[in-house]
Amino acid sequence: MATAAAKTVYVLNGPNLNLLGIREPETYGHATLADVEKLCVEAAARFGLTADCRQSNHEGELIDFIHEAREKGVVGIVINAGGYSHTSIALHDALVGVKIPTVEVHVSNVYQRESFRHHSFTAKAAFASLCGFGIEGYRLAISGLAAKIGATAV
Repeated sequence: MATAAAKTVYVLNGPNLNLLGIREPETYGHATLADVEKLCVEAAARFGLTADCRQSNHEGELIDFIHEAREKGVVGIVINAGGYSHTSIALHDALVGVKIPTVEVHVSNVYQRESFRHHSFTAKAAFASLCGFGIEGYRLAISGLAAKIGATAV
């Protein structure tokens, strides 16, 4: 892992995740996106990795981030595609196409919610999926990703 990119994990958050802490706190909790990003930076650092955190409400921009991850040679992706998880074949195809180890995260337990949330296209493109742990799911995702790529705690 000689280059900075070879130690980078992209943490991608989709639509409405910029409203964490405000939107439906009974479902998503009171933590903000800034809290999530701080948690991810700290969790990645434990394994000698750098978390590059990004959020977009636009499907195409998320796809561009995924393509950029391949171009820059990042070692993994953690993605919470929000509502796009359940609808976006394009995000699925982008993740499959770049062949980067990916973990899907959801703050809430999608299986306790509306039935349309029980299917995820992004989960089918990831080697693991976590839901229902609140923002701790991001820490678990980074830890699992580190194990998958052979990064050890420093």
